[in-house]
Amino acid sequence: MSTIQQIFHDRYLDFMDMYNPSAQQAKAANQIIQCRTEELGGQSYKCEDCELTVMRHRSCRNRHCPTCQGINKEVWVDQRKKDILNAPYFHTVFTMPKQLHGVIYHNQKLLYDLMYKTVAETLMELSADKKYLGAQIGFFSVLHTWGQNLHYHPHIHTVVLAGGLTKQNQWKSTSQKFFIPVKVLSKKFRGKYLYYLKQYYRDNELKFYNDLKKYKEPNEFQKLIDECYNLDWYSYTKKTFEGPVAVMKYLGRYTHRIAISNQRILSVTEDTVTIGVKDYKNNNQKKTVTLPITEFIRRFLMHVLPRGFVKIRHYGLLANRNRKTKLVICRRLTKSSIYKPRFEGLSNTEILSLLLEKDVTLCPGCKKAHLIRDEEDSS
Repeated sequence: MSTIQQIFHDRYLDFMDMYNPSAQQAKAANQIIQCRTEELGGQSYKCEDCELTVMRHRSCRNRHCPTCQGINKEVWVDQRKKDILNAPYFHTVFTMPKQLHGVIYHNQKLLYDLMYKTVAETLMELSADKKYLGAQIGFFSVLHTWGQNLHYHPHIHTVVLAGGLTKQNQWKSTSQKFFIPVKVLSKKFRGKYLYYLKQYYRDNELKFYNDLKKYKEPNEFQKLIDECYNLDWYSYTKKTFEGPVAVMKYLGRYTHRIAISNQRILSVTEDTVTIGVKDYKNNNQKKTVTLPITEFIRRFLMHVLPRGFVKIRHYGLLANRNRKTKLVICRRLTKSSIYKPRFEGLSNTEILSLLLEKDVTLCPGCKKAHLIRDEEDSS
């Protein structure tokens, strides 16, 4: 089966002849190519009985690498189990209109941060309103920048605790439906984002390149803002699975996801890559898309995040400053069980053995003894 690593290994130089990737994109590409190869070095292990020697190369640990997210995701989900309350959770998505995609892409750090900021303010303000809930809620947000066909499509996935803590430290539950109407949510989010965007423009914080240079003219920028105000910004919400553990497994699908997994690559020829996609507008019908290899690489690298960018952000009751205070109160009020992290204090090797349900230190030769670290042979 062809992999993203193999595609980059074989054709990244061809891509470089056509495009000029950013430093972060180049770093991600090179680390994906080198992941678990001799170039990153590794550690030698030998069987304590038959003396078979096995070399295990280091992973690149880049968050955009498709082979490096499995354990990270499982450990994150395991750690978050202790924060889950006995209450409903809703999955809400906030999308950006395509008219702003170019501006956002050329101002990624600034305008991605603004997406998180406006989502958080929207949810916190509306949930505090007694008309909707009248309590402080907890939620976390994750940025995704892609659609199924790898086109640029920035949007925020937010998982919201449906219930909250009042100012009197009482728990307030919601109905089985999401407590804020989606139209109200979308309108509030739209107004806030455009309000701050205009502020950034007045403060000369926005950069405009190529065909976006026209927006340096105030009249043209105002036309863009007016057009976006007249659009219905698409947002939706749905309830997650019932039960704390099921909720966490559901969340793991979004937290460490990258633009495309190896499983969606159906075939690769000398010049093209064919991927599987879901047509969300047509009842999730499965389809295929065939791209030139350099175009596939270009689209993949569009989704490399800025250096040091925090992708998973917690707010309200789930914010770090509230976990040991308000969240503890909520746990008591909702009679929520305490979940002990399964992987706490374990090494990656021990975690991998639990996930695969087999001992990964077992010698592949004799299948009786175990592999031990060869201190004399490492690189």
